[in-house]
Amino acid sequence: MSMGLLDEIRLFLGEDWSRTESLIRDSLRSDIALLNATNGSLLSRLGKQLRPMLALLAARACAGAANEDSIRVAATAELMHNATLLHDDVVDESQRRRGAPTVMALLGGRASVLIGDFWLVRAVGNLLSSRTMSGEVVRIFAKTLSDLAEGEMLQMEKADSGDTDERDYLRIIYSKTASLFEASVVSAAMSVNADAVLVEALRTYAVRLGTAFQIRDDMFDYASGDEIGKPVGIDLQEQKITLPLLGALEAVSPETAQSIRAKVVSIHDHPSAGAEVHDFVLAHDGLGYASRRLDAFVAQAVQALEPLPESEEKSYLAALARFTAWRSQ
Repeated sequence: MSMGLLDEIRLFLGEDWSRTESLIRDSLRSDIALLNATNGSLLSRLGKQLRPMLALLAARACAGAANEDSIRVAATAELMHNATLLHDDVVDESQRRRGAPTVMALLGGRASVLIGDFWLVRAVGNLLSSRTMSGEVVRIFAKTLSDLAEGEMLQMEKADSGDTDERDYLRIIYSKTASLFEASVVSAAMSVNADAVLVEALRTYAVRLGTAFQIRDDMFDYASGDEIGKPVGIDLQEQKITLPLLGALEAVSPETAQSIRAKVVSIHDHPSAGAEVHDFVLAHDGLGYASRRLDAFVAQAVQALEPLPESEEKSYLAALARFTAWRSQ
């Protein structure tokens, strides 16, 4: 998938985007050479930067223009997202991310945690510098961090038991992914004193979009290409039962489903079972099932935008929701 849409939106956001990027860089300055060098490397490969993009579009869609607090929210969202990735890389022992070695791989888990903490504290510092909404927005982002921790722990619990159902799965991906989309968009709307109806519309949009985004990400684990941003099969190696597998399990008998679940739970002892589970998902249309659920969440996200006044920003928000359905990485 070409990144043309994202580049187009960055160009459309203009000075607001430039100010957000500057604030992110300025937030991370330190007189520690190793920290500065590592941060510089991370800043050179930030990925899609969807969260600050969504935040700025949401603020402008509500009020016609972003303000200083909108910029702070957008920068905070990106800083916090990357802080959680630095921590995730330690939890998951990840060696590569976005096509490059992780801080975990280069400097070890201790450095990755410390640098993640640095990004997180600097993110919160941006919120606290707001003159009008720091307390309320800090609570929103604090909830997101709590959601993330709970989602990780539920995922670990379910990896051991192997009994993840779709309700568990949706809670996990809300906590780990959609919650930060929600915080970014809702806080941005609040930064421009948006009407409560618009705030709630954007909340629904963000949660549905974040859910669709993670479903698409989980579908990549059953792909065969090399350009999707992460190695395939990793979720299975980590005993994660995601939506493609849940969809395939729906198509077989309870006995067969239980047998497949047992293979996932014991995959560390029997790594070769990963290929068998992968083939099972493809044979029973697990990707088709996940794709249909993804399309439904995208449609709900676009529908949620209805209360917003017509604008280019609203059109781009809808386009970003659809982008999640057909992105290739």
